[in-house]
Amino acid sequence: MARADPGDVDAPEREIRLLKNPDGQWTARDLRLGVTAQGDSRSAALDALDDVVEAVAGDGGHPPTDEEIRDLGVDPETGRTQGDELPDVLQ
Repeated sequence: MARADPGDVDAPEREIRLLKNPDGQWTARDLRLGVTAQGDSRSAALDALDDVVEAVAGDGGHPPTDEEIRDLGVDPETGRTQGDELPDVLQ
């Protein structure tokens, strides 16, 4: 079952489009925020969309811990000293 978003779930400006894709997957899109998620079922797509909405509009994220950074194969100290410059490939 889909969870409530961080805002008022009954707010009239909340509009969700739910589509069944040709491959059997479901796509859910929050039209107000412009975010999309997919799932194997309608409820899975709506649950995934609620997670995305929470991360974008609510308090769904957190700065990565040193352990999470190491799990990505990056030394946390090296990552902190890189500055805010984007790599050439992303500029």
